[in-house]
Amino acid sequence: MHDSKLRSIRFAAAILALGACAAAAAAPDSALNAVVADPARSANFVARDPVRHPAEELGFFGIKPDMAVVELWPGGGYWTEILGPYLAKSGTYYVALESTGTEEGSKSVSHWRSRMTAEKDRLGTIHETTLDAGHYDIAPPGSADLVLTFRNLHNWMDGGYADQAFAACFTALKSGGILGIEEHRGRTDKPQDPKAADGYVREDYTIALAKKAGFVLVAKSQINANPKDTKNWPDGVWTLPPTLSQGDKDRAKYVGIGEADNFVLKFRKP
Repeated sequence: MHDSKLRSIRFAAAILALGACAAAAAAPDSALNAVVADPARSANFVARDPVRHPAEELGFFGIKPDMAVVELWPGGGYWTEILGPYLAKSGTYYVALESTGTEEGSKSVSHWRSRMTAEKDRLGTIHETTLDAGHYDIAPPGSADLVLTFRNLHNWMDGGYADQAFAACFTALKSGGILGIEEHRGRTDKPQDPKAADGYVREDYTIALAKKAGFVLVAKSQINANPKDTKNWPDGVWTLPPTLSQGDKDRAKYVGIGEADNFVLKFRKP
């Protein structure tokens, strides 16, 4: 067989193998699918599944039930209701909360704790830590397999500690561990506001922040992309669902647009 033909066959086989690996990595496991389908989940969270794609996104990040996972700033608990039961039997689950030193942080943490306390038997053990200005010990150093943050980076930029937040993730992860980021995708025709006042962050800006901390970009996903989001709204990203900051004004228009255009990035700690 000619060398050129043999090389072509080997190349084709390699591409097929890579495709199979990618498909396997993206396919959520049955336990994860079962947790997402659990009728015990909050109805208002379930209603957002069609735009948040929880099983597919966590599958993209490569989550496994025996991992040590850190969730940063859980908000109302959308992801906690999924991650808690999924990791309860074999994994370790850290949740890094906002500091309670501010009124806003205290209210957010109190709301999350009250919801999670009501479901504690289903959620398993949750190890609480803190991520905020001056608080960066999100998990024991080198202990985490996976660190996850969903639509939070703009807050850390506004607070002036985005670099420190990335460094905290790097410290907490094992070598080979994964950082998964979802964030509102900013426009590429405008410079990035370092404070991200409108809630949008450029994808290339985020990648640069992660690389500065030592991370390597592994993959991108368009699973939560929304081309209807033109990112020029009166109140920034909060104009759109689920916040709908304009109230009844143009409500049908914003509901029709849907939740923001979001990028999903997967990084690895070397």
